[in-house]
Amino acid sequence: MPELPEVETVREGLERLLLGRTLELITVLHPRAVQRSEGGVAGLAGLHGRTVEAVARRGKYLWFEMEGLALHFHLGMSGQLLVSKPGASAPDHPHLRARLHFTDGSQLRFLDQRTFGYIQRSSLTPVPDGAPAGLGTTSTLIPIPVSHIARDLLDPALDLADLPKRTRKKRTEIKRAMLDQTLVSGLGNIYCDEALFRARINPRRKTNGLPYLALEDLWLQSTEVLTEALAQGGTSFDALYVNVNGASGYFERSLQAYGRGGQACVRCGATMTKIQFMNRSSTFCPVCQPLSTRT
Repeated sequence: MPELPEVETVREGLERLLLGRTLELITVLHPRAVQRSEGGVAGLAGLHGRTVEAVARRGKYLWFEMEGLALHFHLGMSGQLLVSKPGASAPDHPHLRARLHFTDGSQLRFLDQRTFGYIQRSSLTPVPDGAPAGLGTTSTLIPIPVSHIARDLLDPALDLADLPKRTRKKRTEIKRAMLDQTLVSGLGNIYCDEALFRARINPRRKTNGLPYLALEDLWLQSTEVLTEALAQGGTSFDALYVNVNGASGYFERSLQAYGRGGQACVRCGATMTKIQFMNRSSTFCPVCQPLSTRT
């Protein structure tokens, strides 16, 4: 699933190419792509003739601000948003789920092989803390389906100083807390493994058993790994994640933990351990990231 760096890379591309463009028509090619939308396909027609005033993101969630309404995107496991410039043409892809036509001739195509992603028209609601709703906007209104999602580590409005305290209150395994999108959003399996490795914390450690200084360092390492991944366009393991121009990211080459089970730790040479965790995998170094602080 695309995580924060991948989704932010897409947001930046959409902002560069579609900000200020006026939507002419949305063509829906698969009903699952719009099943969550307010008013279904007919409701989407209410966005025709509206202008993209901002391209915003919170965590893994994207939306266009469109004159009092939002067009909200979630990429799911395999969603792609590809922009065609005016005059360009592209053959219909077998996984094309929807196409957005703009009055200048630009097109935005939504592809989704596994059909877990979606686009939806959404009403807006005030942000409780009164700060901008997310990256890319100055508005304090957020799409209702995104309103329960916490701010992410690249959001200037996130209270980073309070995050260790809120983390300890979770009283659960630290990786489970990191994946909790109501604590902090945007992190997934890849960047959790990387941040925990850098902070030398075992993913099974309990949040309330970790010192505040360790948690402060963990969230600092998490921010740094997200920033580094974003600078490289995110992580691409296959053709399911690309940016709006169809290009892959290169952070895969910098991974030190994720996907390296059975390989030598880059820090100490011990064999990296891979375990099953929350219906996914978790990879760590048993020497650098001991479960017991006495080890």
